[in-house]
Amino acid sequence: MSTTTAQRATSATGAVNAGYRTLWRWHFYAGLFVMPFLVVLAVTGTLYCFQPQIEPLLYPHRLIVEPQATTPRLTEDALLAKARAAMPADARAVTAPIASAPDRSTEFIFRLAGGEKQSVYLNPYSGEVLGTLSVERRFMQVDRMLHRKLLLGKPGELLMELAACWTLVMIGTGVALWWPREKTTARAALVPRFSLQGRALWKNLHAVMGIWLALGALIFVLSGLPWTGSWGKQFKAVATAANLGAPPGSWGGLPLRSALPGVRADKHAGTADTNAGMQPDHAAHQANMDSMPGMVMDDLPLPLTPWAVGNTPVPQSADAHAAQALPLGRIVALVASLGVQSGYDIVLPASATGVYTVSYFPADPKNERTLYIDQYSGTVLKDIRYGDYGAVSKAVSYGTSLHMGRYFGVANQILCAAISLGLAGMAVTGCVMWWKRRPQRSLGAPSRERAAPPMRGWKTGLVLLGIVFPLMGATLLAVWLADRTIFGRATRQAA
Repeated sequence: MSTTTAQRATSATGAVNAGYRTLWRWHFYAGLFVMPFLVVLAVTGTLYCFQPQIEPLLYPHRLIVEPQATTPRLTEDALLAKARAAMPADARAVTAPIASAPDRSTEFIFRLAGGEKQSVYLNPYSGEVLGTLSVERRFMQVDRMLHRKLLLGKPGELLMELAACWTLVMIGTGVALWWPREKTTARAALVPRFSLQGRALWKNLHAVMGIWLALGALIFVLSGLPWTGSWGKQFKAVATAANLGAPPGSWGGLPLRSALPGVRADKHAGTADTNAGMQPDHAAHQANMDSMPGMVMDDLPLPLTPWAVGNTPVPQSADAHAAQALPLGRIVALVASLGVQSGYDIVLPASATGVYTVSYFPADPKNERTLYIDQYSGTVLKDIRYGDYGAVSKAVSYGTSLHMGRYFGVANQILCAAISLGLAGMAVTGCVMWWKRRPQRSLGAPSRERAAPPMRGWKTGLVLLGIVFPLMGATLLAVWLADRTIFGRATRQAA
């Protein structure tokens, strides 16, 4: 081959691979940060996805009972009385999960004097107390907090949010690196080549596995971000302001009062109108004052709460110290008459002015429902349904159901597990690839291109990503500065 021909070939190869090392460099940095968190998210997410199957295996003597075909179940009120008798005198019943499966125990959640929540389980046929479990320390709750916050509180929650955002960079750059730059067959691009050896085999496995998982990983990230503590909270606020989130009154600003027995109904008739004339911030503050002080739906001991009502202040019944609250059984019968039979939670009134709060979060988001019921009259003060959600809240509800493996049963669980464990496999193959090519006493980041193309599209995308996710934008800037000032001096041409 002549010198001119070789130069042309080199030039052509350079043109084909223009920008490759820049993308690889950003993919490397994203993977370096994301991989440890990805493994944690994959393992904890897979476990939580199979919660319905795992928990009965962990706590069979508390959760499972022998079905009794001839013995009727005790009433909810009789079971609640037995649960109260089994708990310390200063413990307060806060939640009653309602389930009708004949082989499952009845559960009530109590808040102890020190603030800890504890579940007590009873045989629904005999009323025998089967045992208790700490809500905060039960296996699946610990797994859930690892998934959301690494058991580190707010700092851990922010770290997990950052990991999710950087996963978007990893997915985008990974697809771009995989994208065929020369003529190739679909089989070569989508099927692993096990005939390869060494690092080439690991690279091929990593690329092919990644492209198969890319769409699922993207859905996982986008469906999980609305639940994050920083960006998710702001996203809810923006969706609500644009009338795309929760319906009016679900986020405060609409205090709800019920007519008291023996008190004229018009006594409280001006409450809503008075608050309607307030400035928005003051109206929301007044709504919170009329609710349990400082408590929102996310604070309640509900294992599953619809995203659209996650920040809804819990309304109260009007003040009535002498009135008699309706028993729990009446509320269960009322909810059944409204079309919700089982698989929901009832938050019990916390004070003389509290209300019964019903949260129904089934596998099919179209049936989601949140009810506020006056504890004295049984009047439904608020009935929030899927049809009341805005477009964003509807999309988030479906995303959440898919994310948790609930929407289409066991097949959904298996699909989520396959994606999660596949992402963990991506982290492992990426780590092996880095280990095989790492230089001694160096980070081993891919070197910069001497004449990198402008890549305006990618730069614009990163800027937009940083604007949409401000926390990530700050870390993007930090990584760019570190890359220019620290790591840039030590990079070398990769093999």
